[in-house]
Amino acid sequence: MAGFFSRLKEGLSKTRNNIVHGIDSVFSGFSSIDDDFYEELEEILIMGDIGVNATNSILEKLRGQVKENHIKEPAECKKFLIENIKDQMKVEETAYEFEHRQSVVLVIGVNGVGKTTSVGKLAGLLKAQGKKVLIAAADTYRAAACEQLTEWANRAGVDIITGAQGADPSSVVYDAVNAAKARHVDVLICDTAGRLHNKKNLMEELKKMNRIIDREFPGVHRENLIVLDGATGQNALNQAREFGETANLTGIILTKMDGTSKGGIAVAIQSELNIPVKYIGVGEKLDDLQKFDAEEFVNALFEIEDQTL
Repeated sequence: MAGFFSRLKEGLSKTRNNIVHGIDSVFSGFSSIDDDFYEELEEILIMGDIGVNATNSILEKLRGQVKENHIKEPAECKKFLIENIKDQMKVEETAYEFEHRQSVVLVIGVNGVGKTTSVGKLAGLLKAQGKKVLIAAADTYRAAACEQLTEWANRAGVDIITGAQGADPSSVVYDAVNAAKARHVDVLICDTAGRLHNKKNLMEELKKMNRIIDREFPGVHRENLIVLDGATGQNALNQAREFGETANLTGIILTKMDGTSKGGIAVAIQSELNIPVKYIGVGEKLDDLQKFDAEEFVNALFEIEDQTL
């Protein structure tokens, strides 16, 4: 994982410039801890897409710690601030149950967030664990989605079920579910449409897929992962909320974290939605999708090499 840690650190460089350098300048620029000091920190955290609610919680806790520990020097706050950011990212449930049971994983999200590539990379990750994986290309509306996914399936070395372009996406899911049962597949990963004529249609399509899986594969473990583009900041949060109204979201795949200054959104997402970020993408290669670890993420952001502060 050391290789991934260094890639994560490298991938977060723009976010680091945006958040960490700002924080450091506050710690070095203030000689005392006063309201202006907290205001500056608040601005940096919010501008870094950590979100208003998470920022308020982080700073409220920091104020208490400063009082309790009789801290006078701003620099002494830093370790508390980092720990508070980590605490904000704690969610109750981060289990990867679908790795251990026969499962159907629906991968959802709007077009352009890296959904298709995430399906391919996730398939590769599970195949590397010795799992028998099948992909369903149920994004039948987007031109080239099927070809792209077929290419990823070949790269990952897994089978794929496709339908004609413009076909009913649920019919592809139906075929794939039955193929998964017949072939004793460990994990079926379904790519879904990211855009239909309107949002209502898209949500109805997801409900229909869920009904088919419930009917055709009762008792199978279910996972609904939403793919969010880290570079879109607060928009990603709104997308998760919208999809969450239709699908029971069990986890998040956060993509395009390399090259964005809005990496703080990972903190906001876990803090505000209480849905775990399960995977993070920091590049284009098959192994550039890895399990997300909040502790490791914050350590990489603040360039803390060893796991102790």
